[in-house]
Amino acid sequence: MDRSSGHGTSDNPQEAQRPPGIRSFDHVSLPLHNTDAMLAFYRALGLTVVEGPRICSVHFGDQKINFHRPTHWQDPAFTNRAPEARPPCGDFCVVWDGSPESLTEMLERTGVVVTVGPVERQGGRDGGSVSGTSRYVRDPDGNLLEFMIYDREP
Repeated sequence: MDRSSGHGTSDNPQEAQRPPGIRSFDHVSLPLHNTDAMLAFYRALGLTVVEGPRICSVHFGDQKINFHRPTHWQDPAFTNRAPEARPPCGDFCVVWDGSPESLTEMLERTGVVVTVGPVERQGGRDGGSVSGTSRYVRDPDGNLLEFMIYDREP
């Protein structure tokens, strides 16, 4: 990528011809309440957790969730946030890259309780035309976390 202009330079002709615009999510940010429990929860799910003095983040693929520590989001000087956001205010869907059995095993091993599912849901793939099977859980702050499994390619 040509970082000076923000426009892609690629060996892939389709990518090189794509006009500039929004391509994907990079990260989302949420206020954090139960810092230790939340970080332990996301570590138990197998995510990389990075701790900072004001922000903790969990990473998966090329995306991340930033969690603003309570002392940060409650500081009146910190205005670069949704002003009414309070925990829990997140509702996320992540793609599980494994079988339904492996998801069940991971959730049971980590003590996470499925609140809804498995249920069929429309996902974001192919313009929202592809459905998958989802299971819903809550993290320690009460945010909703959906695990979607898409059918594997034949």
